[in-house]
Amino acid sequence: MTLHPGLLRTAPLQGETISSLICRIASRYGMEAKALRSCWKWRNHQPAHGGGGARGDAEVLLNAAGRQLLEGLCGVEEDVLARALPSWGQEDAKLPATEDGVPTAAWRIGGAVAGPVAFGCRLCAARRTGMEVRVVRYAPRWERVCVRHGRWLLDADADQHLEHLDVRHVPEVAAAQRRWTGVARRAVRAGAVPERVFALAYAVVARWWDQALHWERESIWPRRLHQVAGGDAGDDLGWWRIVGQGAVVFPEVVAVADALLDPGMGELVWVDSGAGRPRALPADGMFCRRLGERVGRTWLGPLVVATDHGGPLIAWMGSVIRQRRGASGPAGYADDPWWVRREHQPATMAGQLRVLGKEKKAPGSGRMWRTVVPPEQRMLITRAIESAEEQFHQLRGVQTGPTAGWPATAIPAMPAVPA
Repeated sequence: MTLHPGLLRTAPLQGETISSLICRIASRYGMEAKALRSCWKWRNHQPAHGGGGARGDAEVLLNAAGRQLLEGLCGVEEDVLARALPSWGQEDAKLPATEDGVPTAAWRIGGAVAGPVAFGCRLCAARRTGMEVRVVRYAPRWERVCVRHGRWLLDADADQHLEHLDVRHVPEVAAAQRRWTGVARRAVRAGAVPERVFALAYAVVARWWDQALHWERESIWPRRLHQVAGGDAGDDLGWWRIVGQGAVVFPEVVAVADALLDPGMGELVWVDSGAGRPRALPADGMFCRRLGERVGRTWLGPLVVATDHGGPLIAWMGSVIRQRRGASGPAGYADDPWWVRREHQPATMAGQLRVLGKEKKAPGSGRMWRTVVPPEQRMLITRAIESAEEQFHQLRGVQTGPTAGWPATAIPAMPAVPA
């Protein structure tokens, strides 16, 4: 096929990856992306998942000649591309340092180039370009809601089939995105970096999420999770808890960020700590009770400290107390209230899905274990397991409320959400 550069104009979308733009240009010309990529000389191989599938968050870095070629193919001026594409102009050690005139490209992982990478809304892309194709763009977690179409846009780095979740029936998610704009402004006025405030709040709420399966009074997150799962998570509850986590907890993340920026909340921490007369932080302190109220759970207060023991929230509280006591040491991360230690950073969706995949393969090792156990011993073990299962089912029979790990049987199935 003869390619006529610039014949069909393909404008970049704001925040789009270069790899995504190349794929859209190929679609525009009726070509396979692989065929169009042959116009560049590649320095390495395209990143792939463990199973061999191409990564959605793969990014492309170009040398000067490579950028000039892309400019001609899409028919867009260089300054427009530079403003829209976060990775435009970034150098790479694999690209030639000298100007040899050969269009050269190197593959990279988007997250290591310009931040978190997510899928774009295909409907928005179709509205702007006339083609409903996949778009991949750099997008922080507080910009993941497509308000126009009611979609939560998922991370592109995970090996899973969905690009978005339907949040049209969970209006508080879009409302939280609108609210975050004001919270970010408040952070700037307080001398804090909004991204770091959000990261801390997300780490706090992610820790709650891990514990929430054991909260008998928790009903908000189970409802949302079933709604974003299309009405009922069913037997794939564990998978949906990973994929749906970002959307489900987003309103609480914004609420916690807003609360931690409130000077009044810092004052409650100071009072709970003894206000200059040091004492252990009480589990039912005023700060914990008020934080529970601000996330819509008046019963959560006593669980806050217990849930976050040694976690990011306790670290934030400790930093606030040290600052009030004037006991801060030299400037550094240890005294920065918004610093999230590595051990407190939540696992990514991609990482959790990899763990889940390994857990699903675990029964194979169980079969191997049974082959080396004598028949008599296997019979005793089997009877003990059957007895335990019977007792467990009896206990579940008398349970009430949305407990037992948020199973579909404990929460009435939501009506199916239309596509």
